[in-house]
Amino acid sequence: MNTFYKNNERFYVAVDCIIFGFSQGELNLLLLKRNFEPAKGEWSLMGGFLQKEESIDEAASRVLCELTGLDDVYMEQVGVFGEINRDPGERVLSVAYYALININEYDRAFVQKHNAHWLNINELPPLIFDHEDMVIKARNLMREKAAVEPIGFNLLPDLFTLPQMQQLYEAIYGEPIDKRNFRKRVADMDYIEKTNKIDKTGSKRGAYLYKFNNKIYRKDPKFKL
Repeated sequence: MNTFYKNNERFYVAVDCIIFGFSQGELNLLLLKRNFEPAKGEWSLMGGFLQKEESIDEAASRVLCELTGLDDVYMEQVGVFGEINRDPGERVLSVAYYALININEYDRAFVQKHNAHWLNINELPPLIFDHEDMVIKARNLMREKAAVEPIGFNLLPDLFTLPQMQQLYEAIYGEPIDKRNFRKRVADMDYIEKTNKIDKTGSKRGAYLYKFNNKIYRKDPKFKL
């Protein structure tokens, strides 16, 4: 081995996934109730170590798939967390990613196997290590990205109502949005298409269902909420 490498320390490299979902007007986070050491019995993000034959992005996708069963998910890197004593077991550098998934599509058997649970983003328990810092940074990055790109649609079903869409963005930003202004902005977005289907789960009159057309968006990628 080249002495340039041999004379330097080696560390573990991990990935941690901040997995967001949206349900009943609330933004949720998928967390593990750990059944292993260290920190057994405490709450944590889903994570794992980088393997020899994979890139860091591939490792994050693998970890996410192991928990949810999903392999085509919107993910963004949050950053590297490398405080010296962040992990009590060994010196571990962790690369965090956030993921946006449709809360109705994940594999529930996988989630139960890992003792994972959906928790309201505004009612989170204490998290191990620096996982709370990861969540805070991920949420801030998601808010910035959601303002200029339609990433929020990854959290919605294929067909959704405008009230559902407004509730989603209110949950992302943690504040109410004026209904009239919101509807005006949506009306200017050609890639949000009104269908002839009606959702009557909320009232007898019902509400029209809409869909996001990615092909149209790619031709004219303008989005701002």
